[in-house]
Amino acid sequence: MSDSVRLGIQDGIGVLTLDRAGAFNAFDLPMAQSLADHLTSLASDRQVRAVVLSAAGKAFCAGGDLRWASSFPRGPAAAFHELAGRFHLAITQIRRMPKPVIAAVNGIAAGGGFSLALACDFRVLGQSAALRQAYTSSGLCIDGGGTFTLPRLIGLSRALEVAAFDRPISAEQALALGLATKVVDDAQVLEESAALARELARKSVNAFAACKQLLNDAFDTSLETQLERERAALSACAEHADGAEGLRAFSEKRKPHFTSR
Repeated sequence: MSDSVRLGIQDGIGVLTLDRAGAFNAFDLPMAQSLADHLTSLASDRQVRAVVLSAAGKAFCAGGDLRWASSFPRGPAAAFHELAGRFHLAITQIRRMPKPVIAAVNGIAAGGGFSLALACDFRVLGQSAALRQAYTSSGLCIDGGGTFTLPRLIGLSRALEVAAFDRPISAEQALALGLATKVVDDAQVLEESAALARELARKSVNAFAACKQLLNDAFDTSLETQLERERAALSACAEHADGAEGLRAFSEKRKPHFTSR
């Protein structure tokens, strides 16, 4: 794996750090592939109960590396085609991840960095952080699942506004729009993200995975189909060790202790 994405695991929390600070953590092919590979590994690591996605330097991620794309031997179109393919593997892994994924957003998250942050389940932003889709100002269209996640988070009309005008979104604006889970002091972004991850890790990972899958599926199905999916998922959760522990804890008037992976 490329050393432009670092992985650390402590107390059941996997922390991925984008580390091309000199390029504002912009993606080239090795970095996109490394992120996808790390996420694939974390998804199946039974010791990991939550994931934090952070970044080195002054920016979260500036998206695709335009200088790299411009100098690609077969031209920018081929560069973006290959880069998007690998980057989209990472996005897919985040959306399929059966564990919570928290983006610790320091500085700017633009272009692919914008879409990457939106793909995560939760976003902790520093006060000086900003989100910007950036694509359309360069004559490009949004990728990285941004056209999927953005309207689901803020609605179609607002999403079109973001796409059309490409205005930077401050941390406080992101919080008001529902694009940020929490806004904290810049120096506390990673610490607060890790604290949120630890809180989620104490809950049932199995129940979270079931709810995440149901919510992901809810926008392209009928009510009747979704109700059947909920019934099947609820029954499966009740049979799971976490469900059994939760029901016991309720009967015994105590807090549940979830340890299953």
